[in-house]
Amino acid sequence: MPTKLPKLPNILRGKDYIETKDWTVKEIELALKTAADLKKMFKQGKPHRYLPDKTIFLFFFDKSTRTRNSFEAGATQLGAHAHFIAAETSQVAHGESPKDMGIILSSYGHAIAIRHDLVPGEGNKYMREVAKWANVPVLNMQCDVDHPFQTLADLMTIREEFGKNLRGLKIAVSWAYAPSYAKPMSVPQGLITLMPRFGLDVVLAHPPEYKLMDSELEYAKRAAKENGTKFEIVDNMEDAFKDADIVYPKSWGIESLFHKPEEALKLSKKYKHWICDEKKMKLTKKHSIYMHCLPADRGYEVTDEVIDGPHSRVFPEAENRLHTCKSVMALTM
Repeated sequence: MPTKLPKLPNILRGKDYIETKDWTVKEIELALKTAADLKKMFKQGKPHRYLPDKTIFLFFFDKSTRTRNSFEAGATQLGAHAHFIAAETSQVAHGESPKDMGIILSSYGHAIAIRHDLVPGEGNKYMREVAKWANVPVLNMQCDVDHPFQTLADLMTIREEFGKNLRGLKIAVSWAYAPSYAKPMSVPQGLITLMPRFGLDVVLAHPPEYKLMDSELEYAKRAAKENGTKFEIVDNMEDAFKDADIVYPKSWGIESLFHKPEEALKLSKKYKHWICDEKKMKLTKKHSIYMHCLPADRGYEVTDEVIDGPHSRVFPEAENRLHTCKSVMALTM
């Protein structure tokens, strides 16, 4: 006879998860606790089918490795089915409205998850329009503003390393050079808006052209003030890394140039020295950890010595993507 599962609270059932800002600290704490419990069950090989016979639609406007696989594997482990849809293979490519898509898919299943992250001003707006018409939770698998599943996994990883009380610890969120493509701004924005709410002092570093969205900067300042933490912006990696407990250097694009990727990549070449290497890691605390949402541009954003070295936590961080996405699905669906 199957073991009876511990009952999950119902307070988040049906709730959208589009930005971490939409959830209270108490609600995020519940998601983190549930993620830790599900991780323990997964490690012990205990079945945890909280969502038998449920369906989640995964709607992708962009490519994915960790997000798609954590959702598909996570849904299976919860007893649900994840339905992958590439936007270009759907009628959205022919102009079907978010209203129609939201109404129809929510009549077929129990949640709609969307990745729409490459164009500033589009993804978040699109998700909220789907959510307005859907009668099931809409989950953000990354938009132009936030990547709430990634930053939840980041917070989980930081707590596993340093404990629940993070007050007084410093996280450096820094731009880094990458030649591959103009990456979304959502990860650094998600970090600066979430981490000050949970006790971390945040230092943001970037070249002058790589400013984040005004709305997110204003929220980060406000969150730091309300929670007695610090938020500051510097113009070089070295100042950000000095005495940092956590470093999170990654590339992102220029808001005004997302429609001109070649111009943005050409401009970025001025800043090839923005790389996370052993010399910069020596500026951090001895116990510091290196984090990245992956994929990292090795040899550009970070050296192999750092990403494969003792400071790196990128693989436990990536693994926690599974447990946090399962937590949010289990609590909302």
